[in-house]
Order: sequence, then structure tokens, then C-alpha cells
Amino acid sequence: MIASPFAAEDRPRSHHGEYKVPGGKLVVVDFDVVDGLLADVSVSGDFFLEPDEALPAINRALTGLPESTTAAELSAAVTAWLPPGAVLFGFSADAVSVTVRRALAKATAWTDHHWNIIAPAVLPTHINVALDEVLTEEVGAGRRNPTLRFWDWEEPSVVIGSFQSFRNELDPDGVARHGISVVRRISGGGAMFMEAGNCITYSLYLPQTLVDGISFADSYAFLDAWVMAALEKIGVTAFYVPLNDIATDQGKIGGAAQKRLANGGMLHHVTMSYDIDADKMVEVLRIGKEKLSDKGTRSAKKRVDPLRRQTGLARTEIIGAMMEVFSERYAATPSELTAAELSAARDRVTTKFGAEDWLHRVP
Repeated sequence: MIASPFAAEDRPRSHHGEYKVPGGKLVVVDFDVVDGLLADVSVSGDFFLEPDEALPAINRALTGLPESTTAAELSAAVTAWLPPGAVLFGFSADAVSVTVRRALAKATAWTDHHWNIIAPAVLPTHINVALDEVLTEEVGAGRRNPTLRFWDWEEPSVVIGSFQSFRNELDPDGVARHGISVVRRISGGGAMFMEAGNCITYSLYLPQTLVDGISFADSYAFLDAWVMAALEKIGVTAFYVPLNDIATDQGKIGGAAQKRLANGGMLHHVTMSYDIDADKMVEVLRIGKEKLSDKGTRSAKKRVDPLRRQTGLARTEIIGAMMEVFSERYAATPSELTAAELSAARDRVTTKFGAEDWLHRVP
């Protein structure tokens, strides 16, 4: 009889999960499930961890937990078992939690999904905002693949965040003078000043399983890692400034917002400045001193540094680079809006996004 090359503790486990921490290291976990409990847990990876005994402590923390343990409970268990003064570098208790959930197929990875891309098509801003709600619902219900959609529009617009005050954010004289269409979206965050061709806006519609166990704050950088790679490809080194600003060493270039629906769908929405008219922007938006107090500048105009100046590229070239990187990373295929989705969005404009009670729900 030939002996097994595996020692008992080295044999393959029935469950295997991997998670690459954005900007960090790879975490791997292997374990069995016996009578509904995690067994023989082995965490590994290219991370750094001190002291050495912290690794077996993490394995002990996870061993014996029910497979139904939530992401938050997994993180808490790992943290509770860590020895005093333990240092986790390149990963975290939350990262271990995500990896376990992936191994249990309760959390998903990008490659677990068939992704679609919808190229820019000129639509009224109200329709673009309504589509964000409709397509997020469709992905959550499993009727549409997870999708990346780029916006396009013609009319000058301001899209305010779900919880922003209409009167506090907008200067009525500037809105009237410049013929601005004002729309309220379903995601939080700040106001977006949008003229035809002046910014790059996209929406990701995804299942929440993709960010299972990832903190709300960390999910922003996680969902935009492909964007940072696309910007790097065109010569722009960008980074996240917590919570939701995207910046370079020359200034802010964009911001993100999110909304999670009860049916499991999630919207992640980003607008980046391409060639913004900063003078007009400050005539339309009320940007107060308090909002700027933690930004290191007194001028709202200095906060936004358009991509056109930094790259010298046409807006279509930048969008093309983004679509190319996303397609290469996630094997995404082209898609189009269906007649049913467009019809649903038009109905939603009538009943919600074009209605005064929605627009002024926060006066």
C-alpha cells in the first residue's frame, strides 16, 4: 500500500475560499463542514501576521462555528480569539470572514457572475436616474446579469443625493439662469453637476453577495478596483479618499454613491469630472464652508480637477479604456437596455422621479 502524500492536517478540505483584499493580500481558507459546523479550519495566505500563534488562534476561532454564522459574527469571533497585541497586515478579521463566506457559497466573487456592459446612449437625466432603480431591482430579482452601464445625456442637470436638502444644495437663481434640470436619485452622497460631455458617469448593478462581509466603507474601493486600473492605463494614478471620493495628487476627480435594495440588488454609482465648468457649478450649487472644512481647500472650484486636463484624451477614449479593462478583467459581454426596462423607467419617472413630492422629499 502506498502512503498518502498528505498528513492528516494537510489533506484537501471539502470547502475552499479565496479573497484578495483590495490594496492588500490574498486570504485563503480550507475547511470541512460536519453536522452543520465548520471543522478542521485552515487559514493561509501571503499576508503578514504577528505573533505566530495568532494564526492557530484564528483557526480555533472559526472551528465549530455553524455554517449559518453571519459575516459580522465570523469577524467578531476572529477578533475575540486574537492574542493581545496581534498585528494583521494586508488583511483583517473582515477579510477572513469574506473568505469563509465565499467558501460556503454565501458570498460571491466577480468571476462567479456573467457580467454585461451597456455602452453610453443619450437619455434624459430623469430616465438615467430611473434606470438605476429599475436595473438594480432586475439584478436583485435575477432577471438581469450583473451589469455595468455608462450614462450619457444632453440637458444640463444636477442630480442630488437621496438625503440632501433641495433648498440647501441648490441656488434657485443659478438653476433658472442656466436652465438646469434637477433630479433626485435613490443613492446617497452629494450633488452631481452634469452638462453634456462634462463628466463620466457609470452605474454598477450587482448582487449584494459580491460585497458580503466587506464593510460599507471598504466596498467602495473594492467595487472600483477595475476603474483604478483603467485610469492607470491612461496615465492617471488615482486613489480613494474615504468615504467616497476618488482623487489624484492633483485634486478630486470623482465621487461614488451606493444603494442596497431589500431584494438583494445593489447600486454602485460613480461620476468623474471630465471637463467641468467650475464657475457655472458654483453658481448652481450651494457649496458651504462646512462641506469643504475637511478637504484642505477654501475653494470648491479647486476641489475638482478634470480628467481632460490630466490626460489630454477625448471623453470617449477614456470610457473606451474603462470598458476594455472591465471586459478583460471580468469577461464581460455587451448588452443593451430592453424595451421592458426602458418602459419601466419611463413609468418610474411619471410616478416617482419626475414628481415634486420625490424631488422635494427633503425640502
